[in-house]
Amino acid sequence: MSQATFLSPVPSELTTTTTLDDVLAEIVERRGEFRTQGYVSQDVITKLKQVGIYRASTPRRFGGDALPPAEFLRLVERISAADGSTGWVASFGSALVYLAALPLETQAELYADGPDVTFAGGLFPVQPAAETTAGFLVNGRWKFASGCMGADVLGVGIPGDASTEGKPRTVLLRPDQVEIVQDWNVVGMAGTGSFDLVVRDVEVPREWTFIRGGTPTVDEPLYRYPTLAYAAQVLAVVNLGIARAALDYAEEVGGGGTGVTGAPKLADRAYYRIEIAKAEARLRAARAFFFEAAEEAYATVLAGDPVSDAQNALLRLSSTHAVQAGSEVVREVFDLSGTNAIYNDHPLQPLVRDAMVPTQHAFLSPAMYDAAGAVLMGLPPTIPAFR
Repeated sequence: MSQATFLSPVPSELTTTTTLDDVLAEIVERRGEFRTQGYVSQDVITKLKQVGIYRASTPRRFGGDALPPAEFLRLVERISAADGSTGWVASFGSALVYLAALPLETQAELYADGPDVTFAGGLFPVQPAAETTAGFLVNGRWKFASGCMGADVLGVGIPGDASTEGKPRTVLLRPDQVEIVQDWNVVGMAGTGSFDLVVRDVEVPREWTFIRGGTPTVDEPLYRYPTLAYAAQVLAVVNLGIARAALDYAEEVGGGGTGVTGAPKLADRAYYRIEIAKAEARLRAARAFFFEAAEEAYATVLAGDPVSDAQNALLRLSSTHAVQAGSEVVREVFDLSGTNAIYNDHPLQPLVRDAMVPTQHAFLSPAMYDAAGAVLMGLPPTIPAFR
């Protein structure tokens, strides 16, 4: 039996009538539901499929869109402005770039029912797997499988070997081969469903494994774009969307009524106007750098040239800068918003909590500044997972 046999097909009820604006409006209405239950509901994942999020990185040869990175990043930014958790889950529509390293025959099976495939991975901690005649016998427990509740295919990490240059493998599994442990209890991004995955004695054929960032078997431009840099970008852009939501809120309510002490409304206070303007400039500057780096690198790919080490460094640098700037903007809006913002039901509270989380991701840590700076000065990067 192939691994693809029981992958969830694209729902037959999908039509072309739903727009992204429709889906965003529904996400705004239901984001509290996602936070309470701990994951984005399946019917919303279905609607995100309908508007193309989960075919955005599927190869064109298999019916996908293989969107330029900046185009997909703008989609994730808009979704994140509606809800950070849903934006985070939607960002993994980019993860099919990893699967382009699978054998072409495996990919053909994977996309046999259509290009709209949701992939979620709990890749760490890497767990040992016994080698078998056909592949690997997989056992273990893995963390942080964001979006796993709506996934058609799941991945877990096992050790590499000489053939992978020591890089870990990811093995692909059907949902019915995996137990999802709903243990996601966090301060922010509560709706991402980043649960643990448990696998017991499942043999996975070797052709259903890949190296994350490994050499693609698909010859299309998207798969020549730096894979790990793209993985950092899709997470960083979530904070740009959250920060946009915070500023939109601040600018909308600034003209409201007086404070509880009878002080002038916020828009009449010079410090509020000044600091909101500074935050607007900070966000737009970070966003401009972020998208400029993405577009320049992809233009190089389209020209048939490899992305240079310096361009890759700018991709990583702009992502780390964007996630930090986004978090700072949200906090600035909170600090300016007065006593009401401390209440749990205040609209800024979920934005503050969500914006804290992407800054903690290993791909976006402060160490990236050192690694990027080293490359820009002609030195090797100071961390291994930089390119």
